[in-house]
Amino acid sequence: MSKEKQTLEVAFEELNEIIGKLEKEDITLEESFHLYQEGMKLLKYCNNSIDKVEKQLIIIGENEDKED
Repeated sequence: MSKEKQTLEVAFEELNEIIGKLEKEDITLEESFHLYQEGMKLLKYCNNSIDKVEKQLIIIGENEDKED
C-alpha cells in the first residue's frame, strides 16, 4: 500500500492479487508471511474506509429523520 491516496477499489484489487499469489504452490514461507502482512494492512485500510462511509450514512439518516 505505497500510494498515499488509495481507493477502496484498488485495495480490493491488491487483496485479490495477494490471495492469488498465496494460493500458488511454489511460494516460500517467507514470501507467504510477507504477503500475509501486506494483506492484513490492506484489510485494515478497507475496514476503516467502510466504517467511515457507514458512519456518514448514519449521520445522513439521522439528519433526514430530524427534518421530517
